[in-house]
Amino acid sequence: MTDQPTNLDAHRGMAAQKATDLRRLRSEVEADQEALRTRQAELEDLLAAAPAGDWHEAVEKARYLLGLLAQSLDASDLRRRKLIDRVMADFDHLLDKAPHD
Repeated sequence: MTDQPTNLDAHRGMAAQKATDLRRLRSEVEADQEALRTRQAELEDLLAAAPAGDWHEAVEKARYLLGLLAQSLDASDLRRRKLIDRVMADFDHLLDKAPHD
């Protein structure tokens, strides 16, 4: 017996190797997506757990929601994308002017 594992990929044809690589990659992507959904649910639970303590927290919640909206917008909906970009810029401008704690 040998101590080295046999690399089965080296004994497969190119089509079989490609199919194996695609299955592995798809499996990794699905696991990453599930982990992302879990982390996103945790974030949303945290954001919804209590009212914002100040404007900075309220802006972070609004930024998150606007980001979700922007992701769901149709590529041709430039007017709403521009509006979201302007609101985000307004947040930056107003928070820079606000007195810091």
